[in-house]
Amino acid sequence: MLDIVVPVYNEEADLERCVRRLHRYLKSEVPYTARITIADNASTDETLSVAYRVALELDGVRVVHLDAKGRGRALRSVWTASDAEVVAYMDVDLSTDLNALMPLVAPLVSGHSDVAIGSRLNRSARVVRGPKREFISRGYNLVLRASLHAKFSDAQCGFKAMRRTVAQQLLPLVEDGEWFFDTELLVLAERIGLRIHEVPVDWVDDPDSRVDITDTIRKDLLGVARLSRALFVGTLPVNELRRSLGREPLVQGVPRGMVGQLVRFGIVGVASTLAYALLYLLLHPAMGAQAANFTALLVTAIGNTAANRAFTFGVRGSGGAAKQQMQGLVVFCLALALTSGSLFVLHQWVPAASRHVDLAVLVAANLAATVVRFVGLRWVFRTGVEQVR
Repeated sequence: MLDIVVPVYNEEADLERCVRRLHRYLKSEVPYTARITIADNASTDETLSVAYRVALELDGVRVVHLDAKGRGRALRSVWTASDAEVVAYMDVDLSTDLNALMPLVAPLVSGHSDVAIGSRLNRSARVVRGPKREFISRGYNLVLRASLHAKFSDAQCGFKAMRRTVAQQLLPLVEDGEWFFDTELLVLAERIGLRIHEVPVDWVDDPDSRVDITDTIRKDLLGVARLSRALFVGTLPVNELRRSLGREPLVQGVPRGMVGQLVRFGIVGVASTLAYALLYLLLHPAMGAQAANFTALLVTAIGNTAANRAFTFGVRGSGGAAKQQMQGLVVFCLALALTSGSLFVLHQWVPAASRHVDLAVLVAANLAATVVRFVGLRWVFRTGVEQVR
């Protein structure tokens, strides 16, 4: 039922003690059939010899040797080939209290969740570590939220599990073979619409950690940039996996994420309105009110449609972009009718209105057209909305 991978690199001193402790815990506290897989990442000391000796002495322990370093590389190799229902991993130092293991894997065994992660940043977690590592961890997760819109709280805690059927479909898409592996896997799982279960953990920092923090930060930031670009241009088959693996909405026709869409639509709308106002004020002296309104609205409508396509409704790639821009122009015509009509009425009532009064009326008309624009763009990007459910 459960295959727990322990990736190791030059851990000859701690490996046996930690594996024996984990083995005792599985035998006494976990009601599922379980196996421990020691994944040796090209160790140069006696780690591999220790691993084989422990595997001979303990039932349910095996060893897999890899010729190259990398935690992600080890997990991909073992998880892909595993025959267990649930695959998991934990760091060899067992910094995470093992009492969190059952809360981690039980939702996966029951089918309630697809992915489970230990979280050191949950309010209920109890963590002992220095301020430097705490600052880096929280800063990294803020970067993920800002750049990749990640909602999970802790990307790098070495305590995670997945249903094997999910892992085998996601792992071929994960490029990184080192520390960014966890983040990449979680972002993909979240974008596809999988349920990620978080477990607050008790965690004590290992003072003998061999992680190169500076190099890890550099590689993580490069990974964030690479993954952001891949998601933006649509090179990852997120939509296809969402249809095959993602969870259906509770009520057909009622999509998830409506509040998030409204917030993102509002951000794009504010930016578009500011751009519109600037263009209008620049063009008005040379073109007049109606022509300046038409030109400014057309330019910002094209940018607005493109931004909402990618940012608000999550439609990636170039497929259907031209058609959706044309449909977006239909929505633009509705907004144009509202704004031009408001401008016409204003000039009928106040012929000598200044351009600033014109602009105030136009901004009000644009705000009135916002609901129409949102509903219209949801229709334009209905395919993307269906996929977000």
